[in-house]
Amino acid sequence: MLQAARTPGFNIYTYSELEDVSGFVGNFKAKIRKRARYVTNDCNGCGSCFEVCPAYGYDEFNEGMNPRKAIYVSFAQAVPSMAQIDMNRCIKCGMCKEVCEVKAVDFDQKDEIIELEVGSIIVATGWDEYEPDKGYLGYKVYPNVITQMKLERMLAPNGPTVGHLVRPSDGKKPERILFIQCVGSRDLNKQTYCSAGVCCMISIKNTKLIKQHYPDIDITVAYMDIRAAGKDYEEYFTASRAEGIRYVRTNVSKIYQDPETKNLKVILQNTLSNTGLIEFEYDLVVLSCAMVPAIGVDKIGKILKLETSQDGFFKEFHSRLNPIDTKIPGIVLAGVAQGPKSIAESISQGRAAASSLARLMSKEKYRILLIRATVDKDKCAKCGLCELNCPYNAIKLEPDGAEVNEILCRGCGTCLANCPSEAITLRYYREPQYEKQIDAILEEI
Repeated sequence: MLQAARTPGFNIYTYSELEDVSGFVGNFKAKIRKRARYVTNDCNGCGSCFEVCPAYGYDEFNEGMNPRKAIYVSFAQAVPSMAQIDMNRCIKCGMCKEVCEVKAVDFDQKDEIIELEVGSIIVATGWDEYEPDKGYLGYKVYPNVITQMKLERMLAPNGPTVGHLVRPSDGKKPERILFIQCVGSRDLNKQTYCSAGVCCMISIKNTKLIKQHYPDIDITVAYMDIRAAGKDYEEYFTASRAEGIRYVRTNVSKIYQDPETKNLKVILQNTLSNTGLIEFEYDLVVLSCAMVPAIGVDKIGKILKLETSQDGFFKEFHSRLNPIDTKIPGIVLAGVAQGPKSIAESISQGRAAASSLARLMSKEKYRILLIRATVDKDKCAKCGLCELNCPYNAIKLEPDGAEVNEILCRGCGTCLANCPSEAITLRYYREPQYEKQIDAILEEI
């Protein structure tokens, strides 16, 4: 990130969101809302304001395991390393403004709209961790039931516990840990898809990491299927079992808490044996939750006129032959925006997306097939149904009838199906052509 920020011609707009996009390939016009930080670019990230701020807020980066000040830096390696003020928590005492030596605090700062002209767009929205319903497997009811993201922050050297594994209920080191796989995925009532084996590999990685630091901790992984498909993945899984980590093929039916010790009692059944239901006791339970589309995907989809598949991720041009491009020329997908995938797969798709657009933008002209809608304005009733139903916003109703933008039009035929006056046809796919083809076929018979 830091290297990218230092690259000439590479502009990064952090704490910003896309407001609107218009135009077409080679000539997109984008509006970006740069949100007010209430701190100017003069801020050098010295941290003097953090020390004097009396207001506290929820630390999103550390999954709420510790508080943060109302004026803060998002995380230690944030680019740019500038403070920002959470106005929902700020009490406007002005102490940060008083101690700032460079006079960077500005409570009157407003959001800024930035307008850009770009030739192409890469959509790389990332993903969010599925959040189980309150009470599901004890989540948000029992303090010692956590998710993988919270465990990741706990094990991180710059995390809230400085890399030490502790139980949220009492701060003690857990002696027995249970990992539960496929939470929120491969479930007909939630997400039916698998998160590309990412949850499995994260559990294997974290169990090995815990064993390296705490060899005496007893670790069990409750799984449906371990999906370790990838280079050296199966070997990594085998190495995990060799370190004494127990893998049990089971579905967890119930978790309840001992009110005195806060330990978690879990009822399991090993489906590969005939032992029946057995109750086990654990100090900590980690839920491996599904990858779900990032917050804001619906808004971006509406702005860019992109479709989503039934899993909620953006729909590619072709799931097997062309998973990079979208239905809109000049807009491509990268990483988990298109569907669940590992870091390695995301990097590969990111490079493929960049290569695809570099090849596109290096040409002086963009060629299109003119399979486009055409309007017979003598028949047009000016009802506006074509404009209303066009998924590409390619039709505008003018005083003399509907007008088709041949650049935006993709020849999908939606307007033709909705036109009550039969005033719209598709070039190269007119009804007389089909009639002639049918007559020719019948003549052969």
